[in-house]
Amino acid sequence: MYRIRTYNAIAAKGLACFPAERYAVGPAEPRPDACILRSHKLHGEPLPDSLLAIARAGAGVNNVPVDACSERGIVVFNTPGANANAVKELVVTGMGMACRDLAGGIAFCRGLAGTAADAEMPALLEKNKKTFAGSELQGKTLGVVGLGAIGAMVANLGLELGMQVAGYDPAISVEAAWRLSSLVEKMDSLEALLGRADFVTLHVPAIESTYRMINSERLKLCAPGTVLLNFARESIVDNGAVLAALDSGQLRRFVTDFPDTALAGHPAVIPMPHLGASTAEAEENCAIMAAEQIIDYLENGNIRNSVNFPTASMSRMGKTRITFANQNVPRVLGTVLGLLSEANINIADMLNRSRAELAYNIIDVEAEVDAAMVTAIGAVEGVSGVRVL
Repeated sequence: MYRIRTYNAIAAKGLACFPAERYAVGPAEPRPDACILRSHKLHGEPLPDSLLAIARAGAGVNNVPVDACSERGIVVFNTPGANANAVKELVVTGMGMACRDLAGGIAFCRGLAGTAADAEMPALLEKNKKTFAGSELQGKTLGVVGLGAIGAMVANLGLELGMQVAGYDPAISVEAAWRLSSLVEKMDSLEALLGRADFVTLHVPAIESTYRMINSERLKLCAPGTVLLNFARESIVDNGAVLAALDSGQLRRFVTDFPDTALAGHPAVIPMPHLGASTAEAEENCAIMAAEQIIDYLENGNIRNSVNFPTASMSRMGKTRITFANQNVPRVLGTVLGLLSEANINIADMLNRSRAELAYNIIDVEAEVDAAMVTAIGAVEGVSGVRVL
């Protein structure tokens, strides 16, 4: 019986993925094999000795102590792309609100309720509609910073809206490149993108290299009247620099899912309460993906969408599957294979993948593997987390 500890309210469709005959799932599981969470912060909490995996039902993992997990051999999963459509739709909504004063127009209409007769309303609306006039998206240039699952969807939708689209991502993956339309102009630098976009939307992770990547120096490169949108992470934008750019007219609007008190009170800011992935569909998609990744790892040792382990997935062959992690140094795998050879254990299939200083191995063999072999593999210098499935 596998045990899954849950944090936050995980969508029922995701929890239903765990077969009841093989999984005990709940917030009070004392010795969990895996955890699934949304926004709950694990920093500072003790990680159970039994823990093999953590799945974040969302893209960002800044609420998970990833380095500590890596040291312990705990695989950390996220769910990239599961909430992409929800964020994409909100980005387009934010652009529409930035160039059309929809909030102001709605507030004006509500203000007339109870103060004007029905007969007066049409004339008042016609007289004041010019106050809320705006501009269109078609023909404008959209700059997309970060071309992962969300950024690629936003870029492609921009093209469908008749916009010119420029994208920048120094670490774009092959998978992301396939998703991206060939009509998206690839920029060589963030500075080049900022200099030509009417709208700049941010879709990068919160890591050291993206901390305050939008700052006063880079905002000076924007054309006057640029609209900036941040539905990624609060830390990538210097809010003080944005406020100064709004006051000077360098920026026309700032649409943010991460407002502080100063931003929320500024008339040129469109603040939202972290709504990017707040749809029933996105929460269900994230929960289902997180659950499926945990199941595949616990039962088959396969790893997909990990932020600290390499991707490693292999169809099962033979009688028994052995998995283990090791330091990414020479001779470790050869030593393990030598142990299997000495025991006359034939290998049916194997996979070895590495990521930075960490390697992960899946070995299918055509024999039973006893506890003595598990102990011998675990004793090889650099090896950790040996499992027999």
